[in-house]
Amino acid sequence: MTTIRLSLPLPPSVNNQYVTVGRRRVLSKSARGFRRSVAAIVRDGFSTGRINQPWIDAARGQPLACDLIFYFTTPYRRDLDGGVKIALDALFDALDLDDRYVVSITLTKQIDPLNPRAEVELGLLPDWQFDETYVVLDRADDESVQSAEEGQDLGDRGEHATE
Repeated sequence: MTTIRLSLPLPPSVNNQYVTVGRRRVLSKSARGFRRSVAAIVRDGFSTGRINQPWIDAARGQPLACDLIFYFTTPYRRDLDGGVKIALDALFDALDLDDRYVVSITLTKQIDPLNPRAEVELGLLPDWQFDETYVVLDRADDESVQSAEEGQDLGDRGEHATE
């Protein structure tokens, strides 16, 4: 098995994924329901053999490709990218995988008014590499890189790097 394919319910739009409770933003009822549905579909995938533990073990720590086809009820009511994050988060949580290893995403919008859904295909990319310009040293560097990506680099604190 080189890929897994699943049919998921259509995720809630980004505008309907969170609600404010007091001073906190929390997942909405529809978002929590979506995550529960995805978890149930993954459990069913394991029980029917569409997903197996050797594939999950092979996927752990490997670059992954994800193809998503969103089947909406109408062509232009929703943005194509509005359900990507919650779909990946729910799926990868249910699979007990880390979605940071997704290095390629293909999104497609289709119309199916009678059966709105998200079709997902995950595949291993064992030969995939980052651009030759960059070298990934080791996982310990991930935290410093993540801090820099989040605007916490030296320049933001007024410090100067020296050679």
